[in-house]
Amino acid sequence: MFTVTLLTAPTAPRLDMALVDSLRNAWGGGDAIWLAPDEAAEFDIPELPDNRWGVWSELQKTATDLIVQPHQNRRKKMLLADMDSTMIQQECIDELAAEAGVGERVATITARAMNGELDFEAALTERVGLLAGLPEKVIDKVLAERITLMPGGPVLLATMKASGAYAALVSGGFTAFTGHVAAMLGFDENRANTLLVAGGKLTGVPGQPILGQAAKVHALEEITTRLGIAEHDVLAVGDGANDLAMLKRAGTGVALHAKPAVQAQCDIRINHGDLTALLYLQGYSKAEFRTP
Repeated sequence: MFTVTLLTAPTAPRLDMALVDSLRNAWGGGDAIWLAPDEAAEFDIPELPDNRWGVWSELQKTATDLIVQPHQNRRKKMLLADMDSTMIQQECIDELAAEAGVGERVATITARAMNGELDFEAALTERVGLLAGLPEKVIDKVLAERITLMPGGPVLLATMKASGAYAALVSGGFTAFTGHVAAMLGFDENRANTLLVAGGKLTGVPGQPILGQAAKVHALEEITTRLGIAEHDVLAVGDGANDLAMLKRAGTGVALHAKPAVQAQCDIRINHGDLTALLYLQGYSKAEFRTP
């Protein structure tokens, strides 16, 4: 048994009942359940449809996300999340680079690394090198003036944690930012790279070892073992190439507004919904949402 979820952006709810019923009839689905009026609905189907990606492509033109996944064990016991461009709307290193006057150069490297075109560790080392000499106090300035939470994040964390889920923030970014974001959103723990400082200024060298793709998988393995849960109990979310291994190992891996190379390798892609989409695909209705 599989569950089909259809959803649109909360800021522009436009999910048409006729569309839901048409797809449900075409795929031999059961009764539609509306998780949120005009915004999200689901129904069960007996088997995986052969034309799901063709339908997915057509629905993308109407700003509608389509998710098809196994019905069993959808509601997860753990959230494992990337930070940059996932739980926050920015890439922290790009914002630091803008303050250092090398924003465009660093942003170009970041985009290529996140799309899998560059080795992550080499790209991180190069970008951090361009920040050498930047005053450490600029980090606080960036946090205060440039960093904003991704819409839906506080509700996602509050709702999953109210249901007993554990939440871990695992980033290829930096602890100076993950600690702040984790505290704001209520994550139970956070892991990231470190920016080395000497004399109140960034040295231009990242701390070792660099937390990349393999480290995110290690976090999944280590935390699930510690909690006594299985990897299929984990919902992972990310947007970049360094998230792919984590997304593939988790029970549910979500590519959220992800780079093209990442989307191409993930079955669950959210391009129009916000982070509350991760609640809908677990079967939560809007009436069950919690606020911090």
